[in-house]
Amino acid sequence: MNQAQENLLSKFILQANSGNLKTSEYPKEYQDLKMKVSFGQGVLARVPWISYTAPNMTVSNGYYPVFLYYREQGVLILSYGLSETTEYGESWPSEISSNKTKIKDFINNPPRYGESYICKAYKLKIEGQNVHFYSDGSEVLEENINKNLVDLINYYKKVIDIEVKDETSVYSSGLFYMEKQLEDFIVENWSNTEFGKKYDLIYEDGALVSQQYKTDIGIIDILAKDKNTGSYVVIELKKNQTSDDTVGQIARYMGWIKATKGDDDVKGVIIAGSFDQKLHFAKMMLKNIEVFSYEVNFKLKEFN
Repeated sequence: MNQAQENLLSKFILQANSGNLKTSEYPKEYQDLKMKVSFGQGVLARVPWISYTAPNMTVSNGYYPVFLYYREQGVLILSYGLSETTEYGESWPSEISSNKTKIKDFINNPPRYGESYICKAYKLKIEGQNVHFYSDGSEVLEENINKNLVDLINYYKKVIDIEVKDETSVYSSGLFYMEKQLEDFIVENWSNTEFGKKYDLIYEDGALVSQQYKTDIGIIDILAKDKNTGSYVVIELKKNQTSDDTVGQIARYMGWIKATKGDDDVKGVIIAGSFDQKLHFAKMMLKNIEVFSYEVNFKLKEFN
């Protein structure tokens, strides 16, 4: 392990207490995984982190090894991380979920990531430009923490490999991955889509809240508002599930909007890769639900 990697955690901790949010100097890969460092966007996060994700996963959609620095508590946790934004279709094996402590059971009212599991926890002591790590009252060298990280990454790779071999796994499902990219594409290009002509995305305090909108009963893919009436529009992508599941899911979210937002005219939109008979007959009876299909067209062009 090179010197830069050995000192990376100390550098990370010191920067997290400096207010500097820049991450360009940090590596982008480690142990064949994507490495990402975050100190927050615009303002310093209460829990800066370093994540290590597999190719088709992201911090907002997946599970992965991650260092979480709880600044107020002075604790660094090497965690079996879980995304908060999206409920990923797979997770850590039961041997982790059944035997490991959740962060929320270790830290009282953690500001974030309380559902993730603890691999190792370290108390910190900062003296000038020196960071000391402690576990069970004894000081731990940073190189030993890095060894713990490598052990966790190797375990993670084995778990991911098991999923890839399972053709029913969300991780190995190209359709699921494609539709996640489609969701991002729709939001990022909203004004140029059919939806952008009729509906508005929702912002609160200048931040977009439409995508992956959290409710008490799950997460709505995209929540928008009708430009003319102001009514809510629930948009769901048919991700690797049956038509019946999709219809039931969108109807449930529409009911939640009606009950909690007082919107009797809430609409629903299903985006699917194919339009089958089940969707056809359901649409006949559910007048407030529309169905859109999408096509993916790949072209190869010789470069001259």
